[in-house]
Amino acid sequence: MHHDPRTHLAAAARDFYARGWMLGTAGNLSARRDADAFWITASGRPKDQLGAEDFVLMNLRGQIVQAPPGRKPSAEVAIHEVVYRHVPDAQVIFHVHSIEANLCGHFAQQGRLRLPTLEMLKGLGVPDAEPRVDLPVFANHVNVPQIAEDMDRAFAQALPRVPGALIHQHGVTAWGPDFLAAKHHLELLEYCFRYLVQAKALAIGV
Repeated sequence: MHHDPRTHLAAAARDFYARGWMLGTAGNLSARRDADAFWITASGRPKDQLGAEDFVLMNLRGQIVQAPPGRKPSAEVAIHEVVYRHVPDAQVIFHVHSIEANLCGHFAQQGRLRLPTLEMLKGLGVPDAEPRVDLPVFANHVNVPQIAEDMDRAFAQALPRVPGALIHQHGVTAWGPDFLAAKHHLELLEYCFRYLVQAKALAIGV
């Protein structure tokens, strides 16, 4: 990305806050500045009030390149590093905490959440009719770098079929080659989560 993405990240955060996905200071967003560095939300900042001073520039080795006074990167920066290292076309990453995403973590089996066979999966890069697609679900360790280590090992073996991953009782992470694609991927995953929660409540397909 050849422009400063912080304005777009702040706008996305306000959007997700309004949807109830980033309440309080929860969640984190990032976007590449270039091949080796990315901007990420600073820790503990309210997501409906972000400005340029609320982002930290990191490199892919976990080092701070630039930080405003009093700002430190999100505690989940290691998760973003893993995605950027393993997914070359990932330019933007959104991590949010929705109710439906956290409920769906309970539906996972052996670290996998079977997504519903919906037409919406085409927007996640799955063109098959009624495909069987599993979303990886990672344990929510108190030590966030351990979550990143689990993701690193899993992604080294095989990348998820869709551009996203779930952390149990924590939230969903989605990514894309630009802001619009990352937003669409997140929205479609959240649609799948809402569908699964309502299908469980109605005892449909369970």
